[in-house]
Amino acid sequence: MAPQNENNGVHTISLYVSNKPGVLVRVALVFSRRGYNIESLVVSNAKEAGYARMTITCSGDEEVFEQIIKQLAKLIDVVRAEDHTDQEMVETEVALIKLAAPLESRTDMLQVAEHFKAKVVDYGAETVMLRVYGESKKLDSMMGLLASYDVREVVRSGKIVMTRGTART
Repeated sequence: MAPQNENNGVHTISLYVSNKPGVLVRVALVFSRRGYNIESLVVSNAKEAGYARMTITCSGDEEVFEQIIKQLAKLIDVVRAEDHTDQEMVETEVALIKLAAPLESRTDMLQVAEHFKAKVVDYGAETVMLRVYGESKKLDSMMGLLASYDVREVVRSGKIVMTRGTART
């Protein structure tokens, strides 16, 4: 798998933090003070009790980004801040997509879903809900094909990553 640096200035950061109230706010403030937009943020408990993992996807000026990483690493509750942008990693994201589904277009919609290995998780009289997972590019491609239909709602989880091999996430 090629390094993920072809993402047009999109950076992927993982933080290993103390799982305490206020940590997320302090992390978000580092970004907002520098005028950097967080595009996705996923937080979950870590394997070790009392700690959490954050995966942040953002884009912006390269020099400002380097300062953000340094500032994140200095926060008291941040144990580790890693930029995974140029590392080999496995990434995945989940999306739920609700579509208006008149009978005349259901077959075409379901063919798109099948191509992307999406699963129908709700099949109603007027709507169909799909669940798809994979790399963000895959989800973007599927959304592009579904744009010609009546997409009612979309919820995306945000990207989670894990480095390959022995590299630490």
